[in-house]
Amino acid sequence: MSVAIGSDHYGFPLKDKIVDFLDREGYKYEDYGTEFEDDEVDYPDIAKEVAGEVADGVHERGILICGTGTGIAIAANKVKGIRATPVNDIYQAERSRKSNNAQVMTMGSQVIGHKKAELLVDAWMNSEFTGGRSTRKVEKLKEMDE
Repeated sequence: MSVAIGSDHYGFPLKDKIVDFLDREGYKYEDYGTEFEDDEVDYPDIAKEVAGEVADGVHERGILICGTGTGIAIAANKVKGIRATPVNDIYQAERSRKSNNAQVMTMGSQVIGHKKAELLVDAWMNSEFTGGRSTRKVEKLKEMDE
């Protein structure tokens, strides 16, 4: 599975830790920046790039980080075909995949520590869409993109 990851400057420290985690766990990923904490980047620009790569099928999933995880989720959801969600606990991480088939998870570096972030990424990466009753709802979400 290929993952696109990116952050604005607020999210950089947490992104850096998550990249280390992805390396340790053997995930294939591409880092879309930012590359430095002092490199001021607006979260809509990073969200558009990462979500666009996921929507275009370059990567199966995306991870985006800003200060709270909210703004970057809003921006990613502007990309046609993307379902992005802020993730703050393990249940939410699992359900965003199992029920909502979210392709992009977002986190806030100012609200989540790096150890918890690793647990969230692990839970999210190891969860798959279960279909069932959720299929109808996800299909309705897809229709809203048309």
